[in-house]
Amino acid sequence: MRRAAPILATAALFLLPLAFMDARTYVTLTVAGLAMGMLIFLVAAGLTLIFGLMDVLNFAHGALFSWGAYVGFSVALLLNQRWGWAAAPSVPLNVLLLAASILAAMVVAVGLGILLERVIVRPVYGRHMFQILITLGATIVIEELIRMIWGPNDQVMPVPLTFQGSWDVADVIVLRFPVVAIVLGVLVYLGITLLLTRTRVGLIVRAGVENGEMIQVLGHNIYRYFTRVFAAGSALAALGGVMWAMFSQSVRPAMGGEQLIFAFIVVIIGGLGSVTGSLLGALIVGLSYNYVAFLVPKAAIGINMAIMVLILLLRPTGLFGAGK
Repeated sequence: MRRAAPILATAALFLLPLAFMDARTYVTLTVAGLAMGMLIFLVAAGLTLIFGLMDVLNFAHGALFSWGAYVGFSVALLLNQRWGWAAAPSVPLNVLLLAASILAAMVVAVGLGILLERVIVRPVYGRHMFQILITLGATIVIEELIRMIWGPNDQVMPVPLTFQGSWDVADVIVLRFPVVAIVLGVLVYLGITLLLTRTRVGLIVRAGVENGEMIQVLGHNIYRYFTRVFAAGSALAALGGVMWAMFSQSVRPAMGGEQLIFAFIVVIIGGLGSVTGSLLGALIVGLSYNYVAFLVPKAAIGINMAIMVLILLLRPTGLFGAGK
């Protein structure tokens, strides 16, 4: 019952906007908010693994998000220019383009994540101030590499034809790509939850966070597992980057830094190390932003900060504390 209370309270809270708008507007805003929340969750999920499980303050997470977006952009642009996959009226080709963009982005991000973890993060485990400084420095370097390779200007992200447009459901306009983002977010959540709670690797990682020395004594190289966790978190950042690029239909070098702020808010709201908390926090952020942007546009930017402060006043450990 204690774990269900935040979910029930959140559900009740987000039924309130129905009192201030008609049902069709509410449904449209809710779908958009759920999509935005799921996209933020894809970024926050990787941050939860790295920050919540490994106790590493990785400010380079946003830069990996940007790299994923740009690699996905390059693959999508290449496939569209050479074979016209994005513009083709073919669902299989459109899905293949999205899958290829995501796969390429995640592979590159895994390589970058392993390099970052082994070279600059591993020497500063347990020292938060050094982690902040060194990952901020890495962020500057990685973003400058983006500007050197792709240029400083915004680029238009090719969006597959299948995911463009909208459906008219009972006089409610539902955009197609947000639905794809919602489905993908749910699948990622289920995958991470099963990995951490139902597999040997997940149990070793969670035990290593609690008592790394004991895991080492039992014959497991905990640093090897931490490298894998860091790589997985980096891959999720890249996945979020590709999906956000298609959602906004553009890429820009600083886009990762903007999303990193939302990701940290989500992780803090949900509770460190809680994947379920991150999902709920992301939905709170996405929905509240869309509702408030419609009702009181000037308050949209500050609403998520206000919610974070309120939740921390009521529950200092976040909605789900340190548990999962």
